[in-house]
Amino acid sequence: MSVLRAIVCILFPPLAVYDKGCGSIILVVVLTLLGWIPGIIGAMVICTREPSI
Repeated sequence: MSVLRAIVCILFPPLAVYDKGCGSIILVVVLTLLGWIPGIIGAMVICTREPSI
């Protein structure tokens, strides 16, 4: 994960997972609505996760 992506995860969590799929976006939006910190944690976890084949 690049430094720019980490900054986007902190500032705009749903935007950081935009290219990871619809389910990830919805999950991060819900977490962000529940609280900014859970949204950041969810975005960081999704962005650092290895893609499954």
